[in-house]
Amino acid sequence: MRTLFWIFILSGTFGVYGQKLAVLKYQGGGDWYSNPTAIPNLISFCNRSIATNLDAKPETVSTGSKDLFMYPFVHMTGHGNVFFDEKDIENLRSYLLSGGFLHIDDNYGMRPYLERELKKLFPEKELQELPADHPIFHQVFDFKDGLPKIHEHDGLAPKALALFDQGRMILLFTFESDLGDGWENPEVHQDPEEVHLKALRMGANIISYVFSN
Repeated sequence: MRTLFWIFILSGTFGVYGQKLAVLKYQGGGDWYSNPTAIPNLISFCNRSIATNLDAKPETVSTGSKDLFMYPFVHMTGHGNVFFDEKDIENLRSYLLSGGFLHIDDNYGMRPYLERELKKLFPEKELQELPADHPIFHQVFDFKDGLPKIHEHDGLAPKALALFDQGRMILLFTFESDLGDGWENPEVHQDPEEVHLKALRMGANIISYVFSN
């Protein structure tokens, strides 16, 4: 159970009451504000489908802000450069080791910059690829092959990489999947309903996993 935040377990579900999710505003020039409808749509889907009661409107929080600790789940995305200064690293590291969770979804192009910054953030840790049988892929909705492919970019297989601390997942990095694009309003990327739904279901699995572990 995460130590920073109150999580109420009700009737075998993980009812999350009064909780807000946040989008991470980071330095470096990358478009952290990409996919503006993604997190509101994911919240709405989770509240309808998996018995959460998350606040409908996500907040924006800066990497170095003390307000980061107000949010049990923070989402990060973009296409370009990412940069963490010393204050960012100290704050984000403390947040994650204290019970927070960061989901990073590569909207295409941020991976090399992000991996460089993660080495600064946790030089002692290595990203671990999650196998298809990891519980996060079977939490509520079943994804027998692991992380789903939502959008094509380089024609590579989607991957989910994670950082752990004392057995607890503190960070999930998804790439070559583009879940965030799939969470957006379907007309934004002309996604068929089944693709939109697949992305939302995987997102709900992530939310479920985070709030129940």
